Amino acid sequence: MPAPPAAEACYAAGMQTGDQQFALFDTPVGRCAIAWGPRGVTGIQLPEADEPATRARVGARFPRAREAAAPPPVARRAARAIGALLRGQALDDGADIGAVTLDMDGVPPFHRRVYQVTRTIPPGATLSYGDVAARAGSPGGARAVGQALARNPFAILVPCHRVLAAGGRIGGFTAAGGVTTKVRLLALEGSSGGAAPVMPEKPRAPGAGSGLTYDPAAAVRHLRAVDPALGRLIGAVGPFALRRQPRADLFAALAQAIVYQQLSGKAAATILGRVRALFGRDDAGPTAEQILGASDDRLRGAGLSRGKLAALRDLAGKARAGELPTLAEATRMDDAALIDRLTRVRGVGRWTVEMLLIFRLGRPDVLPADDLGIRKGFARAFRKRQPPSREELERRGRRWSPYRTVASWYLWRANDLEA
Repeated sequence: MPAPPAAEACYAAGMQTGDQQFALFDTPVGRCAIAWGPRGVTGIQLPEADEPATRARVGARFPRAREAAAPPPVARRAARAIGALLRGQALDDGADIGAVTLDMDGVPPFHRRVYQVTRTIPPGATLSYGDVAARAGSPGGARAVGQALARNPFAILVPCHRVLAAGGRIGGFTAAGGVTTKVRLLALEGSSGGAAPVMPEKPRAPGAGSGLTYDPAAAVRHLRAVDPALGRLIGAVGPFALRRQPRADLFAALAQAIVYQQLSGKAAATILGRVRALFGRDDAGPTAEQILGASDDRLRGAGLSRGKLAALRDLAGKARAGELPTLAEATRMDDAALIDRLTRVRGVGRWTVEMLLIFRLGRPDVLPADDLGIRKGFARAFRKRQPPSREELERRGRRWSPYRTVASWYLWRANDLEA
């Protein structure tokens, strides 16, 4: 699974040599990447939203690596082993992921022990974080094991997807797709439980009842573990109660976001209702064709400002030209790629897309660092006299990954607490 920035800097110390290279290869879960150096494999990258995004992620993790046309034997064996494993096939030459040479230069000793134990878990079997901790010589160190696996640069080769939370709960996963990817990897391996069951006897989907794509309880446990100060805020606010909003098509969701910008909720709802009423609907729309077919006077008469009208027309034009992703396409894109794509629309800024990611797509790791409510909540929760700068908030937020959405929700709620 991809390592967060702090871990990448730590691990990169012994990896970024002039001899480091990478290559992309196909697997049943998509196009992956492998990086290697003179001492073995230095990292695996699971698929991002598309091939350019995967290549960009490799470039960010290994900035000195160059793409190779002909990988050496160690990289070819690793790619073959990963592909075969995910297809449920055995290799004729007996090679397996446990036999691939890894370059762990720069990996902390405890993390190295955790990875070595994790590599012994066979396909179709699992261990709990506590089991791995005990086998790594640190009984009671389940939390530390989770943190080590969250920084695993050797996804699949160090099969952290085979490590579950206590009681067979699925636990976290920081690769693209989160726990959905973890469940898919286990299913591809035909995991039915080995040392521990893969799922509870009556499995419950992550975020069941909330429409979210992640497990809120796991997220809260993670945040309490990595940031005691945030943990105190969580205790004061109470249970996490974010619910994903109904997923209208992407055009309708963005159109609503544009109308709501810089207005109170009541005023924006009134204007949106008037716009919808122009086209005989009071519960959905408008569509791109309706916006493009209506006169300026008609739309302005519903209460739209000139700026919002221009933004809606630009959005509608891009939708008709096929420049706007469908909701299904947006669901497959990673956060950064979607932000880049949608902020090309007039009137759609980063904050607007971040709200879409949190409330419409249910993404787990979004921190709207420019949101005033979050900045004020941070100041209150962390007892600061002034709201933090974007840099300070993002720096603190790195420890909350991969659940910065949940941290953001609690920071918003901090403003509702009594003084």
